[in-house]
Amino acid sequence: MNFQQLRSVREAQRRGFNLTEVAQALHTSQPGVSRQIRELEEELGIELFVRVGKRLTGLTEPGEQVLPVIERLLLEAENLKRAADDFASAGSGRLRIAATHSQARYALPPAVRDFRAHHPDVSLHLQQGSPQQIAKLLLEGEADVGIATEALAQYPELVALPCYRWTHAVVVPPDHPLATSGEPLTLARLAQFPIVTYEPGYTGRSHIDEAFAAAQLQPHVVLSAMDADVIKTYVELGLGVGIVAAIAFDEERDRHLRALDARHLFQDNMTRLAVRRSAFLRDYVYEFIQTFASPLRRDVVDAARHQAAESTSATLTTAWPRAA
Repeated sequence: MNFQQLRSVREAQRRGFNLTEVAQALHTSQPGVSRQIRELEEELGIELFVRVGKRLTGLTEPGEQVLPVIERLLLEAENLKRAADDFASAGSGRLRIAATHSQARYALPPAVRDFRAHHPDVSLHLQQGSPQQIAKLLLEGEADVGIATEALAQYPELVALPCYRWTHAVVVPPDHPLATSGEPLTLARLAQFPIVTYEPGYTGRSHIDEAFAAAQLQPHVVLSAMDADVIKTYVELGLGVGIVAAIAFDEERDRHLRALDARHLFQDNMTRLAVRRSAFLRDYVYEFIQTFASPLRRDVVDAARHQAAESTSATLTTAWPRAA
């Protein structure tokens, strides 16, 4: 049994049993991948994959049982390599951060700037995606740190640490009735206009939907996007009223729009930073985490990694600071 055999099995499952793609990912040949898989099956005495002719079409029942073990072995091998690197090349290496667009665009830049100033020999790799994609990257060992508002706390294999609270704002052109009437902003008034806001599952969208549902109102969402800058662009074009994260509004950059405080309309949101519970974190990963969220010292992170997933959020969310 060797790691190349294990990687061949893992990649076959990840890439929909397409051995051509597996071979490309592993920088080898398709016959080589087939041979690695067959040799592992012979050594284990079981078939891991369902076959139709020479094609793999799925996992057998033993394969479904064995695959999580293979995943753990490969992740622990990565942990071993990182532990060795921490001693052999202290202060240098690679930090892989996965974040939603809003976090990458508005929350991460100051932390990245400050981290780079103290760790010039660490290369940063930033990947953007949905909260579900970020969780997948963490679980598969393709990212060291994940940052998002929604979904990360739903995975027991991840430790999702609260970083900061934030609220939504309503953005409109300066001459819009919501900005000029002098009347208080309410959900009922907001529901009278077309709305441009985030895709479901992004940037606190669930709290927006929950607020309207609780008020028995049906908002007319004419456009949804992952990116606050896209939302603001279409608000400027007159497509509708925007609902964005308050941190995404910059008075200087967005001088053609007005931001209306909506914290009384929608529940606060919590941005979380997640790591895989079983991952080996190099020293500079801990330092980046604290740079991004100062309360998340190394001892806090390690304590949370040893707690039950259900208690992590409850014990750390209490009295957490609100974003400026």
